[in-house]
Amino acid sequence: MSFSGFKEVIEEGDTVILYIGVSQMYALEVKPKVLNKNGVGVDNVFQTKYGSVKVMDLVGKKYGSRVNLSMGWGQVLYPTPELWTITLPHRTQILYTPDISMVLTQLEIGPGSVVCEAGTGSGSLSHAILRAIGPAGKLHTFDFHKERVKVASEEFTRHGLGERVSVMHRDVCEEGFGVEDVADAVFLDLPKPWEALPHAVTAIQMSGGRICSFSPCIEQVTRTCEVLESLGLQELLTLECLAREFQVKTISLPTIINGRKAPTHQNTHVNQEETQPDQKKMKVEECTEGGTDTKVKSEHEQITADNRRQQGNSDFKFTTGITQLKAPGHTGFLTFASVPPGLARNKISCVA
Repeated sequence: MSFSGFKEVIEEGDTVILYIGVSQMYALEVKPKVLNKNGVGVDNVFQTKYGSVKVMDLVGKKYGSRVNLSMGWGQVLYPTPELWTITLPHRTQILYTPDISMVLTQLEIGPGSVVCEAGTGSGSLSHAILRAIGPAGKLHTFDFHKERVKVASEEFTRHGLGERVSVMHRDVCEEGFGVEDVADAVFLDLPKPWEALPHAVTAIQMSGGRICSFSPCIEQVTRTCEVLESLGLQELLTLECLAREFQVKTISLPTIINGRKAPTHQNTHVNQEETQPDQKKMKVEECTEGGTDTKVKSEHEQITADNRRQQGNSDFKFTTGITQLKAPGHTGFLTFASVPPGLARNKISCVA
């Protein structure tokens, strides 16, 4: 029940994240027995490439602490929606953190919000919404697949979120959301979201709210926007979230003087007095007081002391960020719209 509120010590029944590396994170349920492939209960021992860990041995340890594996070590982390998105069992395609963060921001979801979600799927977005709305909020989530609804409902209960969420088996395109004038925001992840839009507007409270539709194809976006406009919604906006990775590198560029590349130090034999006639110089003075020789550096040497290490190479070097040549893959388009306060519901009924 570790999703519902923060705590320091792992207890039986918690879900913990075993961190071995950036690409090796696993969600573990802290319980004595698990079912094997034959449906028989066996001791809960999790295997990794660095050895095994007895999951019940995690009870009493602090979140963030190091745990020993039989051939290495890992760390047990407190579960967050972001970590759950990475480690959850996939029942469907899911939304990832870049899209989820944009959805929560644009829908203006906060503590106490009431949200309707069509397309529960694997529960990736659902967990992020439940954290955002807090104990005072409510999530109504729907899915047309009966088995997914059952699994998701059990998962929310194990995570201590059962009281905040209502999971229903329902085709919202045909039957609607079953609630009216209660939602602050509605999220749609459907093949034909335009068919559910009239019901989504009906679910929004009379004071207005926000609607978001996630679609992988631009043709779906076009159709959705046409229906949104016909329903009288405002502030239509479509976004695409693409992550770009920057690699920090040191770049070396040749120095150009009068249209030509500057020669290196090894090939330079020009008299400094001819190239810099106005440069003030101080002669080296030798002092014999105390039996030691003291050399006074010229003013020019003092100014260029930091650059003398590079005199053998006249190239100009600097550090910058370089993007990768290959662009990341497309996930989908997020279309947002605002339901104005007091939107005529009889008009919505006619369109539906």
